[in-house]
This record gives sequence, C-alpha cells and structure tokens, in this order.
Amino acid sequence: MPRYRDRSGRSGVVAYETCPDAIVVGFRNGQVYLYNYATPGQQDVEKMKRLAVRGRGLSTYISQVVRDRYAKRLR
Repeated sequence: MPRYRDRSGRSGVVAYETCPDAIVVGFRNGQVYLYNYATPGQQDVEKMKRLAVRGRGLSTYISQVVRDRYAKRLR
C-alpha cells in the first residue's frame, strides 16, 4: 500500500490503497481495514479517498464520522 503523506505529522493513518468502490486504510497500530460502498457507503468512501490523496484529515474523518463502520478488518 502507498504511504499516507500525513501532512500534519500526527496521523494514525500510515498507508492506504484505493479501488473503484473502496479504500483500504492501514493504521499506525498495524491494523488494516476495508471501507467500501456497502459499509460505510459511497459518500463516505469517496470523501476518504479525497482526504487520502490530499494527505490530511483522513484519520480525523474516520474517528469522528465513520468510526467503526468498516466492511472488514483485514489485519
């Protein structure tokens, strides 16, 4: 997975990978989660993709908006 740019230097996200209908996010603690159009939904996934590319705000968005609404824990 490509490294997350982490422009703030404090993110819990370290890597991500986008797919047409999903995003996989790797966290500092080693956990990896799949978020897709089914869970948490298309609008949230597309927002997460934009934040990931921007390199800022992804961890905050997940913790404040998406929370534990992920499709699958991969690791």
